[in-house]
Amino acid sequence: MDKTLGYLREILSNYSDGHNEGRQIYRKLTEGKFSSEGDLVRHLNQKEINFLNEILPNEINYAKEEKDEKRAHELNEVFELLF
Repeated sequence: MDKTLGYLREILSNYSDGHNEGRQIYRKLTEGKFSSEGDLVRHLNQKEINFLNEILPNEINYAKEEKDEKRAHELNEVFELLF
């Protein structure tokens, strides 16, 4: 699995209990065979895209606060593809 998708799957595991869209995206990541973050984004519906638009800025900021620039960069790549 692509490193970016691995980071995304990791954060989505925190959102899979209380958020239907988070659970759906997490399931797609674990069951799908996506070659890249672009491939995943093409398979998301509008609700899932909206969900990621809500959570990714906070997750990117958290990664920056933790001085994990690599994770912040990788998650930002996904965030940019959503537009």
